[in-house]
Amino acid sequence: MPDSREARQENQQGTSMGTTQDSPQTSSLTDGQPSSKELLGHDLKHPAPEVNDAPLDYAEEALWTTRADGRVRLRREPYCTQLPYTVHRMFYEALDKYGDIRALGFKRQDKWEHITYFQYYAIARKAAKSFLKLGLERAHSVAILAFNSPEWFFSAVGTVFAGGIVTGLYTTSSPEACQYIAHDCRANIIVVDTQKQLEKILKIWKHLPYLKAVVIYQEPPPKKMANVYTMEEFMELGQDVPEETLDAIISAQQPNQCCVLVYTSGTTGNPKGVMLSQDNITWTARYGSQAGDIQPAEVLQEVVVSYLPLSHIAAQMYDLWTGIQWGAQVCFAQPDALKGSLVNTLREVEPTSHMGVPRVWEKIMERIQEVAAQSGFIRRKMLLWAMSVTLEQNLTCPISELKPFTSRLADYLVLARVRQALGFAKCQKNFYGAAPMTTETQHFFLGLNIPLYGGYGLSESTGPHFMSSPYNFRLYSSGKVVPGCRMKLVNQDADGIGEICLWGRTIFMGYLNMEDKTCEAIDSEGWLHTGDTGRLDADGFLYITGRLKELIITAGGENVAPLPIEQSVKTELPLISNAVLIGDRRKFLTMLLTLKCTLDPDTSEPTNNLTEQAMEFCQRVGSRASTVSEIVGQRDEAVYRAIEEGIQRVNANAAARPYHIQKWAILERDFSISGGELGPTMKLKRLTVLEKYKDIIDSFYQEKKK
Repeated sequence: MPDSREARQENQQGTSMGTTQDSPQTSSLTDGQPSSKELLGHDLKHPAPEVNDAPLDYAEEALWTTRADGRVRLRREPYCTQLPYTVHRMFYEALDKYGDIRALGFKRQDKWEHITYFQYYAIARKAAKSFLKLGLERAHSVAILAFNSPEWFFSAVGTVFAGGIVTGLYTTSSPEACQYIAHDCRANIIVVDTQKQLEKILKIWKHLPYLKAVVIYQEPPPKKMANVYTMEEFMELGQDVPEETLDAIISAQQPNQCCVLVYTSGTTGNPKGVMLSQDNITWTARYGSQAGDIQPAEVLQEVVVSYLPLSHIAAQMYDLWTGIQWGAQVCFAQPDALKGSLVNTLREVEPTSHMGVPRVWEKIMERIQEVAAQSGFIRRKMLLWAMSVTLEQNLTCPISELKPFTSRLADYLVLARVRQALGFAKCQKNFYGAAPMTTETQHFFLGLNIPLYGGYGLSESTGPHFMSSPYNFRLYSSGKVVPGCRMKLVNQDADGIGEICLWGRTIFMGYLNMEDKTCEAIDSEGWLHTGDTGRLDADGFLYITGRLKELIITAGGENVAPLPIEQSVKTELPLISNAVLIGDRRKFLTMLLTLKCTLDPDTSEPTNNLTEQAMEFCQRVGSRASTVSEIVGQRDEAVYRAIEEGIQRVNANAAARPYHIQKWAILERDFSISGGELGPTMKLKRLTVLEKYKDIIDSFYQEKKK
């Protein structure tokens, strides 16, 4: 059994009961589907297909495997004794409590429709039987290449019920990337939403020996094709599959078997298939979410908006699996959510909790700043006053229940209206993860009385291993370790910073077909080495300081973590969008910078136009520039001087001269997913940046000829 310095917490138990729900409107998705327990026929007349309360002994199994059909020993310990159970059991038990309340909300012809948990379960079973009819084999995958939708959820849950493995594909993936993953996971069926995604699969089908069928649901196929089905056709395929056949497959499932594959973004080499067990999913859905203060529907039905890619573990856990565990109502945003329609969905739905990657929060911040800049003088001054008063209060007394009169007045007169305009009037919990959050962004939202709660985890830890909540919050931290999990820091330096290692029921089964990579990640004692560095404060709050692989070792042998320096530059210079520190095996440090610019509303591509905040900065330093090209092309003297002064202020706070930024350059275009510098969750891909801008970087270090 591993031993180490550990961070632990006590489990929190929810106690209160009792809410009622109006009868929801039936959706076109559920035409012909029963809406109550009495009408579900076979599905609910009999006991659950899989009922096994006997303690499960997996002692003979190893802690990891690289086989899709493998099993692992579950990490049950004296303080993590919860009985393991399957996804089906989690859903089936939820029906007793949440069966008649709204489960999923979606828009059809500009009108919101809803389905209940009973309907959700029935459709998932129907999908499972159709997958079996199409030839889904055990431990093979159903890959889903689509934007968030009820069909994504039905397909995912149906896959698990049928004994398959859910594998999400990013909608932005190239045909080649889809081919690699679909082949690696042995996808028998691929579900797509549009003709554009169908075309990708048709292009690569001949290279996918396991692929038997494709299902398309949002648009019809351009013509009738063999083994390509509409969702309506697909749902009818399993009519003659006996319910007992599906029940037998469900009954045979064990919590220590793989049911989800999440592929890493592949910033170094091919993507790795992270295998997650049924226990990983069900344990994290219950206890990881409890650490974030997610409420069961008996207390308060959580309402969430699903818009982040479900192929990413954070969104999949938060939207899909946690929703089932606690009876949340999940409402789906439009496919153009990140191009501007998200705020409309938020206003209509009014979520009670919300999660966004840092770039999403930054874009909301920039939009508010643009609107404020265009407002009248008095309204703008009122907002600035209200945010200033509120920020000061929240920084000095972050958890104080009793606010001073001025803070309450500011909130009543100004801030409550801003939150309502954003769709956050009822939102009690706002989370972020997947990448670092700037101090500027955290302070901005704190000034709106919207504290952003950090979490930390990986695909390999089924998402959250550390969580913050309204009762467990410290600014700039990623929260405390989820109760029942463990952590340790190894190879700590004088400041207490070391590599973060994790242990618990969240830890993945292994990388599919990659034994060497699995052994690199999981040590001989079973600890997951994250490759991230961090420190713990005296109260057990975690602070992320960087990544080991991103650590810069200069030619002089100095170890430099880039993240703190990059964050300092962005804080000092509010017109900077991205800052990338360079210097590995180089004589000195340099930096690439991009400027904050507006996004094209149709493509979400960065434009040449500066944001309002960036233009305000330019005006403040004596420049009239309104575009990136004006600043870079004409080498705007006022802006360049201001940036140099900001860099020097950052250098003045550095520990020693080797940590100084000696040279820098502004790039002509901000980073983007299509440009390759950002991954699907807007995370910086450093290796791509180093390669793409190699010539500029090399020019920093060219010796001047005498």
